[in-house]
Amino acid sequence: MTALPAREPASENNAFERKNSRQETPVSTLKELVANLRREQNKVQNLLSSLGFALRSFNNLNQFLEIIPLMATRVSDSDGSALLLYKGEGKISLEQVHCQGGLACQEVRQGIAKVTRELGKKNTSQAEEIVALDALLEKALPTDIRLFGTPILAKGKERGRLYVFTRDRAYEWTLSRQKLVQLVADQVAVAIANNDLAVEVRQKEKLDRELEVATDIQFHLLPRKYPKIQGLDLAAACRTANRVGGDYYDFIPANYDQPQSKTETDETIGSSQPWSIVIGDVMGKGVPAGLIMTMTRGMLRAEVLNHHSPAKILEHLNHVMYDDLESSHRFVTLFYSQYDPKTRRLSYSNAAHNPPLWWQASTNTVQRLDTLGMLVGLDTDSKYEEATAQLDRGDTVLYYTDGFTDAVNVKGQRFEEENLIQCFQKAAAQQYTPEAIVKHLFDQVQAFIGDQKRSIDDMTLVVIQVC
Repeated sequence: MTALPAREPASENNAFERKNSRQETPVSTLKELVANLRREQNKVQNLLSSLGFALRSFNNLNQFLEIIPLMATRVSDSDGSALLLYKGEGKISLEQVHCQGGLACQEVRQGIAKVTRELGKKNTSQAEEIVALDALLEKALPTDIRLFGTPILAKGKERGRLYVFTRDRAYEWTLSRQKLVQLVADQVAVAIANNDLAVEVRQKEKLDRELEVATDIQFHLLPRKYPKIQGLDLAAACRTANRVGGDYYDFIPANYDQPQSKTETDETIGSSQPWSIVIGDVMGKGVPAGLIMTMTRGMLRAEVLNHHSPAKILEHLNHVMYDDLESSHRFVTLFYSQYDPKTRRLSYSNAAHNPPLWWQASTNTVQRLDTLGMLVGLDTDSKYEEATAQLDRGDTVLYYTDGFTDAVNVKGQRFEEENLIQCFQKAAAQQYTPEAIVKHLFDQVQAFIGDQKRSIDDMTLVVIQVC
């Protein structure tokens, strides 16, 4: 009877131990779960950190893309991953595939390659390809493989898809896994955008080099030195709106095709012989206009060799250039003149160019030198008229392109021909030299449009003065 109470403390101790044991089990389990989560979090952070480092370090896009499926597989705990990119024109490219956990990569690769070939044969838009891609891949892959994909968006445009796949039927495409794979896809998008930008920069650098060459060629095609023409003082300048322009001027001696004597130079050849003075403007600006300007120069110089009259030269030039100008949808305005130092006569013909201005020293008046004629390249059968001006000592002739008269100020007003005539007449009446007249007119137009503003069109001046 006395032994019974002695068991009660033992019973209480056992109960306490059982209760304590039940409390320790969930705590240890929770600790293990937290530890696993931390390890998983560290793994994911390390993977994403490695991906970011690769994005900063790799200069080659293909090198970076090689590691993408591996990263996507690791962060999503899947059996493998595949990266597909859209190449445009109905083409989808399988860039990389990675498999692990015993999944056979060969059958996955073959299934994806089959789908990309099928889509490449169809004349479908990229939007249709995107819709069809997931469904076609699911049919092409083995039935026990589950596929999950996420888009690769660069500059608001889908450039490809990143897939993960698994044979694990218990695998869940959780929100966390979706976000991690999307992070990897976003890194791919950044790499693609950076590569696009690098390609654009290289293309721009290439274009800049080509423009430098074109600018240099054009600079050397325009007269670098003024020829010595008996009884004539002259000056010229050309300012292009872009690095390459469509304005053209030239001084061509009547006998430049003849062999030079030992005492003749490029500046003195045929100084007492007739000279051709020409100015032109190709419709448009930039490299295309510069190319046509170069073509015009070569063909005109070839025509001068025939020693025809100004009207005939323009007629022949128009006939020869018509096909090329029509196919390029461009035209050329051209004023062609021939000056005879012995007679001081200026014969000319105009192909719809701005008429040069002739200031007569004896009367202090300005006349326009013009004849009827169509644009070069407008009609293959165009005819051109011809006229002659008898210059006298002190007379000055101004050739110009429409970049001067079309110059616009901040109020939207154009410089117009009237202002040009006034500025020219004032400078000529004050006995400015051709060089001074050229500088004065450029300064006047610049002041009109604004000191900090650049002309939107090429501007060219040629001034000849009888002395």
